[in-house]
Amino acid sequence: MKTKPIKQTAIFKCSPGKVYNALMSSRHHAKFTGAPASISKKEGGSFSVFGDYATGKNLELIPGKKIVQTWRADNWPGDVESIVTFEMEEMNGATKLTFTQTGVPASDHESIKQGWIDYYWNPMKEFLEL
Repeated sequence: MKTKPIKQTAIFKCSPGKVYNALMSSRHHAKFTGAPASISKKEGGSFSVFGDYATGKNLELIPGKKIVQTWRADNWPGDVESIVTFEMEEMNGATKLTFTQTGVPASDHESIKQGWIDYYWNPMKEFLEL
């Protein structure tokens, strides 16, 4: 299957720790997305977000700095999964988040790419910058 990567950056006016917690706390994730989330805070642990639309496992967790996870959408064929990496860097009192996702099926690339903006970065800004 043909795949395409996604790379995006977002700036949040808060600490890297707050960005990390928004992504890794089931309660915070559910709050900013408005959808159910169950997220393990341990390496090797599983997560499901958006009511099981996206599921995966935590591969690497460095609080306030980096999250690496497998990630798959429930409508992807077979055992297809991608790898997402969230890297947080403190920058003048704000956080620069660099996001990459590899292994995205080419047929879903545009909708997934826009989905990160619409369902993560924009609502996270509202949630974190109150």
